[in-house]
Amino acid sequence: MRYLIRQPGTGSPAQPGDRLTMRYTGFLPNGRIFETSATDGAPLRFRAGRGEVIRGWDELALLLPAGTRAHVWIPAALAYGHKGARDPDDENRFLIPPDTDLEFDLEVIKIK
Repeated sequence: MRYLIRQPGTGSPAQPGDRLTMRYTGFLPNGRIFETSATDGAPLRFRAGRGEVIRGWDELALLLPAGTRAHVWIPAALAYGHKGARDPDDENRFLIPPDTDLEFDLEVIKIK
């Protein structure tokens, strides 16, 4: 995994079990957006290190303090791997094809 800090945060990164609130936009390698917290109207909330998100996010959550804005490259092995992610509306289609590396623009809003 690689990341570029666009705006540094303050304080300490999350510890396993801490609750994080993040805004994000996810991109496929061709630049197409596959998901964004903006469409849900609310940021994503999850607990660090609990497997509630892809492994790359779990690892990243323990590195970035609140207020951080970053661009992140996550290899397929730390994302959806060989399985990919199927479209819930059409099982014959993939939202994220197998073995696809992902990119994210994200902001850690809060750690608690």
